[in-house]
Amino acid sequence: MMSHARAAMLPALLLGLTSTLFQPALQAAPPREWAEHGTSRGDRMISAYFAEETAKLRDACLADVQSIDDWNANRPVFRQQLLEMLGLDPLPERTDLAATVTGTTEHEEFVVEKLHFQSRPRLYVTADLYRPKDVKEPLPAILYVCGHGGVKKDGVSYGNKVHYQHHGAWFARHGYVCLVIDSLQLGEIEGIHHGTYREKMWWWNNRGYTPAGVEAWNCIRALDYLQSRKDVDPERIGVTGRSGGGAYSWWISSIDERIKAAVPVAGITDLENHVVDGCVEGHCDCMFMVNTYRWDYPLVAAMVAPRPLMIGNTDQDRIFPLDGVVRTNDKVRKIYELCGAGGELGLTITPGPHKDTQQLRVPALHWFNQKLKGEDPPITVAAEAFFQPEDLKVFQELPKDSLNAEIHETFVPLAPAPAVPGSKEEWQKLRDGWLGALAEKSFGGWPQEAGPLDVQEAFAVEKEGLRFSAHDFTSQGPVRLRLYVMRPVDLGEPKLLVLGVLDEQDWTSFVAMMRCGFEDRIKGEPSEVLKELPEPDEALFQELRRMQKEGHCVMAFVAPRGIGPTAWNPSEKKQTQIRRRFMLLGQTLDGMRVWDVRRAIQALRSLDSLEPVPLVLQGERQAAGIALYASLFEPGLHRLDLQDLPRTHRDGPILLNVRRYLDVPEAVAMAVERSEVVLYQADEKGWEYPSEVAHVLDLGDERLSILEPPEKP
Repeated sequence: MMSHARAAMLPALLLGLTSTLFQPALQAAPPREWAEHGTSRGDRMISAYFAEETAKLRDACLADVQSIDDWNANRPVFRQQLLEMLGLDPLPERTDLAATVTGTTEHEEFVVEKLHFQSRPRLYVTADLYRPKDVKEPLPAILYVCGHGGVKKDGVSYGNKVHYQHHGAWFARHGYVCLVIDSLQLGEIEGIHHGTYREKMWWWNNRGYTPAGVEAWNCIRALDYLQSRKDVDPERIGVTGRSGGGAYSWWISSIDERIKAAVPVAGITDLENHVVDGCVEGHCDCMFMVNTYRWDYPLVAAMVAPRPLMIGNTDQDRIFPLDGVVRTNDKVRKIYELCGAGGELGLTITPGPHKDTQQLRVPALHWFNQKLKGEDPPITVAAEAFFQPEDLKVFQELPKDSLNAEIHETFVPLAPAPAVPGSKEEWQKLRDGWLGALAEKSFGGWPQEAGPLDVQEAFAVEKEGLRFSAHDFTSQGPVRLRLYVMRPVDLGEPKLLVLGVLDEQDWTSFVAMMRCGFEDRIKGEPSEVLKELPEPDEALFQELRRMQKEGHCVMAFVAPRGIGPTAWNPSEKKQTQIRRRFMLLGQTLDGMRVWDVRRAIQALRSLDSLEPVPLVLQGERQAAGIALYASLFEPGLHRLDLQDLPRTHRDGPILLNVRRYLDVPEAVAMAVERSEVVLYQADEKGWEYPSEVAHVLDLGDERLSILEPPEKP
């Protein structure tokens, strides 16, 4: 058996060796695909994968609801799931709104009150409330939620409520109180909607945070404010908005039954449009819940039933395409008809692109007049804007205590750091809770049935007493990966089996070693392909060869999906949007890479003579985190070698909702119970918890080792 210090060299050495193993793949690949880092093959794979996964969620959506009894039984469960996916389970405390009117602006027919309230302490919502000048009795009210229409002058934000002021004025001129609220982003106090879209805040996924939850909570508190007013009839409140405001209309209508009628405009379509057709690329994060329970969007819409609902859209909307809107409406109609409320669902389609048009506004006002007033007079007054931005500004000076810009840091609570368990029984309860939460909330997007591995040898070659082989296996559906294995020809019975998990940073080193001793296998490739290859690293190859013979070990490696031979489009924008597609499917890319590593372990174990050999799983950086979580779900590992493992999920890996339950040290503690763990870290700080758990469980001092990272040759 090799020492820890020598085994620690394997991750670095594998970087070189594995490149050699790509040689046959290079020879078979079209030159242009190789020059573009294999994006064509990876793009085809990921496109097929997204289509297949989306179809599963589409077919499952509302499929189990066949009667009104089914709906009545499931609807409370669905509501609770949606609240959780918005980060609102449990609901935050309804603290004092501290509602303040800072001024008024008058028109001859109506008055605008400029106001703000705090949906949570220091989370400010700026708004303009439009009301008729003469209010003799409580009136029906409309909550108007704004889309992305920010107004700025000289660097000062006036809020998107200024852009949408014509809606508030129009409702007030027709006998409604209308509260127009700013969204978190593009309000007077500017927050962030673009965490994953633009800001690389992938840890939002870890935390189970989406700005959709903030918008939904702000709407809940806006309803609280409207119901507190004497000029509002609390039993006659509707909601509408377009684009982003259309999405927020769905959130509040689905979770809060105080909404008696709703007209979301250009705010919903199905997963097929978002994931397969690519509409996700036109939307920021506020449009999506954290899809833990893997919903398709017709289920969000169905939650409004049986209350009056009109879906509005134009026929040429590029980010809410008509076909998806119609599919959504068709599924929702089934639920309305089960509820005996088919007449309460409307669909309005007008000509035009993604634009706020008069043709869409008129049907909305007709709908509210019918459902909230019981009348339907002709609409003869157009929606007009009457004020300058300065007339509608709430704050002359922004509050210094506002949390709006960093609400993503606190809106969804983190799991508290756990106390060290006092007994083995206490630990078992804690561990089982974490594993259950991971299986349901973080890895719920894993296949329910693993399916056959279908391991097929792709090639086998020998060089300098070493045998290299490649084995293709099915990780999941269209995701076909390659497992590379290296062993001395005269090894006999191996003492150790080492599987290295590769990340993107390893790829160049692989290519460098591909040329060592295998130049004859690429002589037939065009010269432009060779220009893509770095200089060979013969010293690394020979050192690895020596170590493998001395250690009597078999080495293998796997590049999870999107890395190496299955890499997809390398542009930063496409990489971002592919990761966001996983998010919409109730997955993360890292979470599915954990699944890939599990399947690679199973494939490796299936090879002749390797099943009984002690298995060491290795990884560096993000791959270390992926290997760590794979080890929690695969039995029988001998040891984990993890180098530069992130100390917190803030730095990765990105796993859905994981920080609502645990952090990396707790995962290491669970791994320590299952196998020996070696961490190669610059210092021991941050790893006290797994060490203390190992002590409680009487696992011995060698169960967890923390060593200096080895120098790479």
